[in-house]
Amino acid sequence: MKSKRSAVNFLIYTLLFALAAVFLAPIFIILLNSVKSNFYISDSPFSIPSGESFAGIQNFIKGFTQSDFLQAFLNSAFITVFSVGGIVLLTSMTAWYIVRVSGRLTKIIYYLFVFSMIVPFQMVMYTMTYYAFELGLNNRLGIILIYIGFGAGLSVFMFSGFIKSIPKEIEEAATIDGCSPIKTFFLVVFPILKPTAITVAILNAMWIWNDYLLPYLVLGSGKSRTLPVAVQMALTGGYGNKDMGALMAMLVLAIVPIIIFYLFCQKYIIKGVVAGAVKG
Repeated sequence: MKSKRSAVNFLIYTLLFALAAVFLAPIFIILLNSVKSNFYISDSPFSIPSGESFAGIQNFIKGFTQSDFLQAFLNSAFITVFSVGGIVLLTSMTAWYIVRVSGRLTKIIYYLFVFSMIVPFQMVMYTMTYYAFELGLNNRLGIILIYIGFGAGLSVFMFSGFIKSIPKEIEEAATIDGCSPIKTFFLVVFPILKPTAITVAILNAMWIWNDYLLPYLVLGSGKSRTLPVAVQMALTGGYGNKDMGALMAMLVLAIVPIIIFYLFCQKYIIKGVVAGAVKG
């Protein structure tokens, strides 16, 4: 029995290791090619850099200057930080209202949020782009409002599930002590929502930081362009030629911030997802 369990565990760990290798392979290939010259990238993309193929930091310098990396980085950081902050704050308050003010209207609102989760972005992108330009939302502040709208469905769903598990007696005690509804939410409810709030922040930050299509449609390739758009546009030459070395180097710099953010907050993901989707 013990040997059988050990064999099963061995198979499980082997499968997990294989899956991890498959998912990490693209990142490893990008790291290898970010320090190789263009000729060797196209000739032998899977080889380890050696004397002739090793380009050092030249790819990073070239990509940094050609893509206007710093400006694009600041644009992406500004949009990501304020979009995620708006999503966490507004959707948590919305979910609290939906759960605590239970009625036909709030149920309809809740199911509309849930329905928005299954609508593909490609289905609404043309209409959304048209109205974004008509309403003057084709700027950094405008795209933040758009991201809050697209991120609201999943976030409200997760917050609602967790809020259902919070005893009403806690909020009633705060009301008896003289707290207004706003104070009750920010002083009592929101601190309890910390695991789910961090999970929502991580999921939306990774999505917004890495998103290419929405910023390209709304902001274009001007001064407000985000990092994915800047890297793609700046390092593409005539007839579709690309400086692959500089492109790989910029991809490395682009994924480092979000990886660091994820590593610091990853312990909250499973806790928040389970609490938001199962409880209640």
